[in-house]
Amino acid sequence: MLKLTAIFLGGGLGAASRYLATAACSKLCGTFPLGTLGVNVAGSFIMGFIFLLFMEKISVPDELKLFLTVGFCGGLTTFSSFSLDVWNMFYAGEFIKTALYVLLSLVLSIGALFAGVMVAKQF
Repeated sequence: MLKLTAIFLGGGLGAASRYLATAACSKLCGTFPLGTLGVNVAGSFIMGFIFLLFMEKISVPDELKLFLTVGFCGGLTTFSSFSLDVWNMFYAGEFIKTALYVLLSLVLSIGALFAGVMVAKQF
């Protein structure tokens, strides 16, 4: 239950951080989604940094790992999880699988968003 609580709290902080960052950027950048791009890049960087730090450098409780990775980074951006998936496949030498995953993730996710919009317009 403590692990779930850590994820919950980290996710709330990550989501609130995403909201604040995108709101601030939208005032400065107009319609280009620089805030979303920024949190995706920052979240991916944080995920990579924490992943390596906790895997190879220091030992911390599982609850802290989950708070920062699944919780905070997941709340800040799910793109960080996607980026870590890509890294793991690439690092394992699965280059074709990595490229296919990237291509399918982008095409299918964006396609699903467009499909959702079109379906919603019918109501």
